[in-house]
Amino acid sequence: MGDAAEPARFHHAEHGTGRPVLVLHGGGVDHREAEACFDPALDRAGLRRLYPDLPGSGRTPAPDGLRSADDVVDALLSWADAVVDRQRYLLVGHSAGAYLARGMASRRPERVAGLALVCPLLADVRDVPAHRVLVPAPEPIGDDGFRDYFVVHTRAMLDRYERYVAPGAALQDAAAEARIGERWLLTEGPAYPGPTLVVAGRLDSTVGYAAAVDLLGVHPRASLAVVDGAGHALPHERPEVLGALLGEWLERVDATQRAVPGGGPQGG
Repeated sequence: MGDAAEPARFHHAEHGTGRPVLVLHGGGVDHREAEACFDPALDRAGLRRLYPDLPGSGRTPAPDGLRSADDVVDALLSWADAVVDRQRYLLVGHSAGAYLARGMASRRPERVAGLALVCPLLADVRDVPAHRVLVPAPEPIGDDGFRDYFVVHTRAMLDRYERYVAPGAALQDAAAEARIGERWLLTEGPAYPGPTLVVAGRLDSTVGYAAAVDLLGVHPRASLAVVDGAGHALPHERPEVLGALLGEWLERVDATQRAVPGGGPQGG
C-alpha cells in the first residue's frame, strides 16, 4: 500500500453536534451531492454530519502515495480517527462511497455504530439493466451526464444536477482517478456485523440492484430495500423513501447500543 494522505488534508463540510456520521459521496462528484441528498434526514436525527471530499475530488488532493482503493480506505480511517477522536461513528456511502464505507467498516467494526449503503458499487456488480427513463421531459433537457444519470427528467431534477452534481464533476483529478482505479479492488475482510442498511434503485443502470440484494446474505443485520421509481440517482429521485429508511436504520442503531454493553457491533 502507498503512504496514506495526512488526515488534515481531507476537506470536509460539517454540521450539527451529537453522534458523528461520516457520509461518503460517489465517484465523479464531491461532498456537495451527498450533503444535499442526505443532510435533511440526518439533520432531523440530531447528528453531527461530516461530508468529506474523497481524494482527487473537490478540494481534497490525491498525492502519489495513494495508489489503490486500500490506500484510500487507510487514509479515510486515519481522517476519521482525527475528526471524531475516540467516538464511534455512523458510516453512510453512496455508490463508490458505499464501496469505501464498507471497506472501512470491515477493517474497524469496533469503531462503526452502523453502516448504510445506498446504490452501492460492489466488486461483483452484475445484471445491470439498460438505462430507461421513467419520467421523460416533453423535450430533452440537460446534458448527457444528466440524462444518463437520472431516470426522472424534470426541471426539479435538472436543477439538483446542475447545483449539486455538475460542479463537483468539474473538479475531478482524472490522473489520480485513473491511478487509483488500476487497483480499485479492496482487500477482502469480514463483513461488518452491526446494523446495516442496503438501498438500491430498481432502475439503476450504473451498478444495478442484483449485487446489492446479495448483501442481505452477507451482512447478518442488514435490511434491504430495492426502490421502484429510482435509478442510481435515488437519493435525488426518492428522498422521502430514503429518509424513512435511514430513520429506521438509526432506530436499530439506537436499540443495539442500548442492548449491547459499550454499543459494539452485534451480529446474529
